[in-house]
Amino acid sequence: MTEKQFTEKKAAGMMRDILSAIIYCHDKNLVHCDLKPENILYSCSHPTDSILKVIDFGNSKFCEPGSTLKCKLGTVYYVAPEVLKGAYNKQCDIWSLGVIMYVLLCGKPPFNGPSDQKIFEKIHLG
Repeated sequence: MTEKQFTEKKAAGMMRDILSAIIYCHDKNLVHCDLKPENILYSCSHPTDSILKVIDFGNSKFCEPGSTLKCKLGTVYYVAPEVLKGAYNKQCDIWSLGVIMYVLLCGKPPFNGPSDQKIFEKIHLG
């Protein structure tokens, strides 16, 4: 993709498309568990003619309403605090989407540090 500028309007459109895909998954009780920019791709090389696709469902899990997942999955910058605690549900994907939106708008992750442990500590506080 070779865009000269990235606008909030473009970020809003991208987030709308991603949220639509995740709503579909959540309606089927499927939690992605590893949402990050690397797992969101355009279907072809021309973004204006393309749609966004969410990929890599290798860590995804089914989670019935009222139940929780316990496996600690995800990528350090995008993982929800509930995942780190070992009791989470589909809301972990919403946290990850918030982090993705932050990265789209600011160009850097909201929680950063010299090690995974320091990042996890900031996520717990965040």
